[in-house]
Amino acid sequence: MIKRILVALDPDSDTVVAVQYAISIAQQTSARITGLAVVDTKNIEASSRGGGIGSMYYADKLRENLTQETRQEARRLIQDFEKAVEGSGVPHLEVVEEGVPFERIVEDMKYHDLLVMGCDPHFFYGHPKMRTDTLAGVFHHTVGPTIVVPKEFRSVKKVLYATNGENSSSRALKRFLELNPFGKNLEFDVFFVYEKDSRADAEFHLQLTKDYLADHGHSARVWGVTGSDKAAQILAKADEAGSDLIVAGSTTSKGITGYHMSRTTDRLTDNHRLAVFVEH
Repeated sequence: MIKRILVALDPDSDTVVAVQYAISIAQQTSARITGLAVVDTKNIEASSRGGGIGSMYYADKLRENLTQETRQEARRLIQDFEKAVEGSGVPHLEVVEEGVPFERIVEDMKYHDLLVMGCDPHFFYGHPKMRTDTLAGVFHHTVGPTIVVPKEFRSVKKVLYATNGENSSSRALKRFLELNPFGKNLEFDVFFVYEKDSRADAEFHLQLTKDYLADHGHSARVWGVTGSDKAAQILAKADEAGSDLIVAGSTTSKGITGYHMSRTTDRLTDNHRLAVFVEH
């Protein structure tokens, strides 16, 4: 059951689409929406760091100006969010916070049921075209599921569940069915990309998944194929099936340069055409 939806706001155009998805879900579930804008103090600090004593004054001034500009942008995002939600009949709350964006989002997700955000996040408002690792950081740490939206809104009637039999995939499906964000009248396709010698295991897993969905009131078609480019095959099957949303698990890691998504997770969430429901 969904009672609280968190929308992460940034200057990119897909934030408008994220708000549309959140409103649609909230209207079906009687949930409240929280619009969150984050002043990215980490990147502000990094961008304004001086090289020596003589440059400290200028670094402080730059940091002050960047912080002020970013706060103004955050307020603008909040105002745009309010305008979008007003008139929808959906209760809403607006929040501006400061810190590292993924950390603030993860903290707020402790008290929300679902996160909705754009597919191309630019949370460093001072440089809106600079892509950050916010999405990977959120996936790595969050305690709840995320819907990553495409560039245009579309009603969700057909769902493709992409699985490889791993726990994150199963968690994604279970959470999707528990939250039921798009109602009960959904068509399901289950798609399994398996290793060359694992056909029997794949077919067994597909049958179990089909039975599980049936007990939740959903009929499903099942598909199993071999291949190495999982993301390309999943997206191709979604296009073939006319899917509106992909349900999938996510894989992330932490390296020296920050958080990273697996190649499959990155390509699925960056597809720009279909919404993706993700559980880590």
